[in-house]
Amino acid sequence: MEENILPENRLFLDVLNKSVLLVTESKQLNLLGQTFRPIFTGVVTEVQNGFITLDPVIIKMHNAPFYRFPTPLSFPIEHIAVFTEFDMNRQIPLI
Repeated sequence: MEENILPENRLFLDVLNKSVLLVTESKQLNLLGQTFRPIFTGVVTEVQNGFITLDPVIIKMHNAPFYRFPTPLSFPIEHIAVFTEFDMNRQIPLI
């Protein structure tokens, strides 16, 4: 699988099976009527050309900062604004 990954996507292989913080380029997202900033933490479980998948994935919402999404989420690499290793239990202010 790794041999099929494009060179520009290989940096994401370095964090496979590690906890990360991911922020997308959108200013805000809406899920089930709840508007939130696009801040996610999770474990990188899959790297494909164009997408990475987090599972479990925690959505950092203001009123529920540790909301665990029930399924894995895949993110398009070209829409990732911030990506770094991160302790999923760390609390960050969302104000």
